[in-house]
Amino acid sequence: MSKKMLLISLAVLLVVGGGVAWWFLSQPALPPGFAGGNGRLEATEIDISTKYPGRIKEILVNEGDTVDSGQVLAIMDTEPLEAQLREAQAQIKGAEDNRRVAQADVAVKQSELALATSQYKRSKELVPSGAVSVQERDVDLTKMESTRSALEGAKSQVVRAQSATDAATATAERLMAEIKDNTLRAPLRSRVEARIAEPGEVLGAGGRVLTVIDLSDVYMYVFLPAGTAGKVALGSDARIVLDALPGYPVRAVVSYVSPNAQFTPKTVETAEERHDLSFRVKLQVDKERARAYEQFVKVGIPGMGYVRYDEQQAWPVALQWKPISNITQAQAPDSATLK
Repeated sequence: MSKKMLLISLAVLLVVGGGVAWWFLSQPALPPGFAGGNGRLEATEIDISTKYPGRIKEILVNEGDTVDSGQVLAIMDTEPLEAQLREAQAQIKGAEDNRRVAQADVAVKQSELALATSQYKRSKELVPSGAVSVQERDVDLTKMESTRSALEGAKSQVVRAQSATDAATATAERLMAEIKDNTLRAPLRSRVEARIAEPGEVLGAGGRVLTVIDLSDVYMYVFLPAGTAGKVALGSDARIVLDALPGYPVRAVVSYVSPNAQFTPKTVETAEERHDLSFRVKLQVDKERARAYEQFVKVGIPGMGYVRYDEQQAWPVALQWKPISNITQAQAPDSATLK
């Protein structure tokens, strides 16, 4: 091996060794009652999907955009639905016209029935005196009964027209609901993680358009040896220190401890000697605290998670909260909230 190659190899070893040494030495020393492990920041991912099949008309956001609850994210092409809605509205108008005609017919039949009933009563009273024959009385009776039947028929036409109006109204309401559902909105304050489809693409029902992450549901999983995980209680105080913000621990709580041991992933190292079997522990960031740090919430960003399983111990100075107001791109959290 040439002298030049030897010097290059030596330089690489020094750089790598120095980096590893810096990483270990930069981690805060943990007194008794604390445990830690590395992990990656995670947040709940939500797929923004179509409810009905159709063509994407417009997408109004890009990857990395922060959106508020109810904000319009994408619009599907609803022209066929709008045409059907106009047809249903025309049917409503026609059914209402038919109902008004039927109601007018009912009024006419009621007047005719009143006249026929009066005529029959007069005929019936005049039969004993011979002024009206029995045959004439029977004719008046038949006319009264037929007019009554016609009135009932007219009333049924009113009911039928009302039913047609109700059916067309229900169709219109369904179409309006479908048109509304074709406007895709953010279910909560979140950040656009990925644009899965683009305008012009035709998707089936349930087709994914965007993926967003819930900025209020931020957490990190760390793996702790069995001897340590058994001492960790739900609700225990915890800290998350991101590699991007090494001097600004984020307060969290233990919200979940896996009931089953598992092999520790190769990418995970604990502060103690690595064990083959570890328990997965979830460190959950409070929603209010997550809002203060949301500009730094990026799924997959590495960091360290620390757990205090002995409540009598005070947090080391390096893991105590401090304001982030000196970071210009972040909004300083309320100290009363984060302490």
